[in-house]
Amino acid sequence: MEDREGKNKFWKGILIGALATALFGLIAVTAAAGIWIMGRMTANQLGAASLAENENGDGGEEGTESPETLDMSRIGTKLTYMESLVNEYFLFDEEEEEEEGTGYSAEDWIYAGYMFSLNDPYSSYYNAEEFASLSEETEGEYCGIGVQVSQNVYTGLITVVKVFKDSPAEEAGMLPGDYLYKVEDLEATGEDLSILVSDHIKGEEGTTVHLTVYRESTGEYVEMDVERRMVENPTVEYEMLEQKLGYIALSSFEEVSSEQFITAVDDLEDQGMEGLIIDLRNNGGGVTQAAEDIADYILPEGDTLVSFKGKGVPETVYYSDDGHSVDVPVVVLVNGQSASSSEVLTGALKDNDAAVVVGELTFGKGIAQGIFPLPDGSALKLTTSYYYTPSGECIHEIGIEPDVEVKLKEELLSMVEIPKEEDNQLQAAIDVLLEGEETVKERLAAEAAENPETDPMEEAFSFPPEDGVGEEVTE
Repeated sequence: MEDREGKNKFWKGILIGALATALFGLIAVTAAAGIWIMGRMTANQLGAASLAENENGDGGEEGTESPETLDMSRIGTKLTYMESLVNEYFLFDEEEEEEEGTGYSAEDWIYAGYMFSLNDPYSSYYNAEEFASLSEETEGEYCGIGVQVSQNVYTGLITVVKVFKDSPAEEAGMLPGDYLYKVEDLEATGEDLSILVSDHIKGEEGTTVHLTVYRESTGEYVEMDVERRMVENPTVEYEMLEQKLGYIALSSFEEVSSEQFITAVDDLEDQGMEGLIIDLRNNGGGVTQAAEDIADYILPEGDTLVSFKGKGVPETVYYSDDGHSVDVPVVVLVNGQSASSSEVLTGALKDNDAAVVVGELTFGKGIAQGIFPLPDGSALKLTTSYYYTPSGECIHEIGIEPDVEVKLKEELLSMVEIPKEEDNQLQAAIDVLLEGEETVKERLAAEAAENPETDPMEEAFSFPPEDGVGEEVTE
């Protein structure tokens, strides 16, 4: 271990606080492991011109100043002196060469440290190797393990929220609700989720990756070797349920998702659909444009979809204008993992009285990020704007309250595939379409009164949760 930590460790010290506590959130928050974890960003809203202006020192609104102006001459002088002390006195030799695509140079750590000083878990620096890996085109298929994961912005914990049926992960025994503890020998908590997936979980087809998960239901660490295979990520799945109710599930928002959604709606309408359920549970977001296009297809022309306001970014309001609308009752299913673009779509439909929202409070990611490529192949991901629902509300760190609150039954949380007849949230959505919102709310309230739940105090959850004290586990 000490052999790997050479002089570069000094520079890594600039980020030691970041490595210990950096908590990266849902990417738009959740995506299939092995494809786009963070989702593509809203760089189109910024424009290439803003990047050029920023590089030339002319960016930002007139009269807007940075909270702190850096004296680069003084910083350079101090770093030079610090380096001379390291060269003369630092005990360990130069580090061994890092594995290709995983190592940070001293310079990289300085840039990453500066980004960490912004105190924003959604803004980060990617070196050239990382950015190239994140920019790979996947076209809906990837060589991975077939899971959907999310990372909590406050704890850094990575949770498996969905295991694809017949995937390598299911074959290896992974379950929804498992906490990803280690990928090979790398502890996953607090790592940048997108880099963890692209550089460590993805890999050559036919190879295996050794994973360790913590299963809270049993209090055990479970190790498994998972084969990497080409796995199709079905971002849109649909079917016609009984009573002519259409059901469309979106697992993430990719560039192709809006086209797939429109195809699904058209097909269901041809089959005589009389009501529509849009399932956004565990959908952490992705491409904002896809959410806007889907909302546009559902809403009549002229409705507000979403607006963006930010620093250096002109205020932008988007309206429905495609001339198409869905003329049947709509229910949107959400939960605590529904984030970012999922909340854009949910807010657009709820605030325009076009849908009843059923489920649980959404995640609350009401900010958008843009990617700024740099000339040397590296890139910055920066939070650039808040977004607002049509009612003018910013839901960041608040979330969207469901109209009909229904928690998923505890015994269903770890199931790879929940039978629709057992899915109490889905059944509540069906009842809303068939019986009406108020009738369902009254029945649920009566059931809650007859069977009151006691909410025990939540214990602090440290990770790894060894003997309740959060000590590190030696494997």
